[in-house]
Amino acid sequence: MNLYEKIKNRKEKISLVGLGYVGMPIAISFARKTDVIGFDISKEKVELYKKGIDPTKEVGDEEIKKTTVRFTSDESELKNAKFHIVAVPTPVKNDHTPDLRPIESASRTVGRNLTKGSIVVYESTVYPGVTEEICIPILEKESGMKCGNDFKVGYSPERINPGDKVHRLENIVKVVSGIDEESLEIIAKVYELVVTAGVHRAESINVAEAAKVIENSQRDINIAFMNELSIIFNKMGIDTKSVLKAAGTKWNFLNFSPGLVGGHCIGVDPYYLTYKAEQLGYHSQIVLSGRRINDDMGKYVVENLIKNLIRADIPVKNAKVAILGFTFKENCPDTRNTRVIDIVDELKEYGITPKITDPVADAEEAKQEYGIIFNSIEEIKDMDAIVIAVGHDQFLNFNQNDFNKMYKEFTNEKRVLLDIKGILDRKGYEAAGYRYWRL
Repeated sequence: MNLYEKIKNRKEKISLVGLGYVGMPIAISFARKTDVIGFDISKEKVELYKKGIDPTKEVGDEEIKKTTVRFTSDESELKNAKFHIVAVPTPVKNDHTPDLRPIESASRTVGRNLTKGSIVVYESTVYPGVTEEICIPILEKESGMKCGNDFKVGYSPERINPGDKVHRLENIVKVVSGIDEESLEIIAKVYELVVTAGVHRAESINVAEAAKVIENSQRDINIAFMNELSIIFNKMGIDTKSVLKAAGTKWNFLNFSPGLVGGHCIGVDPYYLTYKAEQLGYHSQIVLSGRRINDDMGKYVVENLIKNLIRADIPVKNAKVAILGFTFKENCPDTRNTRVIDIVDELKEYGITPKITDPVADAEEAKQEYGIIFNSIEEIKDMDAIVIAVGHDQFLNFNQNDFNKMYKEFTNEKRVLLDIKGILDRKGYEAAGYRYWRL
């Protein structure tokens, strides 16, 4: 009986290392078919899960309450598992170089608790070579065992889209890879237990790593193109959203929109690819130029806010500005690597400290990561300008009357409204006299 059969028959366990937006849904999904140990270094997070609370809002409290996952922050419990899935974040440092500390730390933790005959599968986004050149040596050193003989390793990039209730682990084709044919087959079969869309067996770990890193680089470049178009069309006095609507009637026109590019995938993965390329002597042109455009969008938004304040005869310094939404995407509590912080920082350069409200965001995370304390929506009043930064469902229902309660008592032509996500009816607000602007 091989490892796959033992896992299927609950003779061996799966461990999930890292219970965040990616790891948690994987653990819950596998627990429906197998015995799962869910490990995270955060005792606070583990305690929440034990109480049936889902801080990520990815699977919901009900699923957490009824799951059979054994949640723990005690790493020695990993010894009871034979199939380890590592799903920790792989961010970038301030200089845009990869920060491999979380994945190195997770590798040390797994290595210390590795038993003979185990398989370790990495799901974290990395540049090609990280699994074999960095992770395997750590596993070998910590365990005192040899990869290939005593344990096997694979790579299966996560494709979960935080906040997306349609594209889930189960219905997205899973790319899998292994150190050899035997491990590839076991890894593929284990994932086939839960992934109904099927698996794609990549030729090598390097191929799987590269596939992941280009998926988000492609999206990044496409959004950068839309952002550049937005800058051009704004200069021409043409509404970008209307242009894209017209162009989108062609069958092969790609459906992308301008916006702030944050999160821990699209805004990060391209830097992993270009970092490895530069190590090999190639300086990226298209990928990095797309990154530069997207990284500068917060500054561009604020420039247009300032121009509209001046046109409305409102003094810029100490202007009262509210930002609606702080997360990196709509209806998702995650604030890590949100680019709304670029707007906040840029406003401070003009002597403006904005009020920020976000009913969805993880308030504690925002406080720890950025030192930001949210205001309630009721506290947003007497404003000169409002910036809708994230298209949360709650904001979609706001009408002119709702916004008017947030502004100072003056005529609409002095009310500056920036709709970054283009969620409002532009013509309606312009007809009412608002100083409306969007990407």
